[in-house]
Amino acid sequence: MVNKVILVGNVGTIPEMRYADKRPVARFRLATNEPPRRLPNGVEIPERTEWHTIVMWDEAALNAERYFTKGTKLYIEGKLRTREWTDRNAITRRETSIVVDSYDILARPAQTGNQS
Repeated sequence: MVNKVILVGNVGTIPEMRYADKRPVARFRLATNEPPRRLPNGVEIPERTEWHTIVMWDEAALNAERYFTKGTKLYIEGKLRTREWTDRNAITRRETSIVVDSYDILARPAQTGNQS
């Protein structure tokens, strides 16, 4: 069995840092896009954006906090993890996230404003 996810996308939120048993963990959202396309019968399929919850641990989490900003383009390899909990209103919630095994920064967002 294989549980592997490969994503190339843009960071959509600044990583949120927490500590679990003194281990740093970063969570943020990553956007991936499917370009628009035309089916053989002429039907147009519009561009589609998917949002993914990304989880990084330890040194990777600290690097995410230091170097990732909104718009940073990343290559991510990881695995799917689903967790379930009951919120304070007794509603069962479920979230699937990608726990990162490895990553590369592909591009940083362009700086705006005057550079001196």
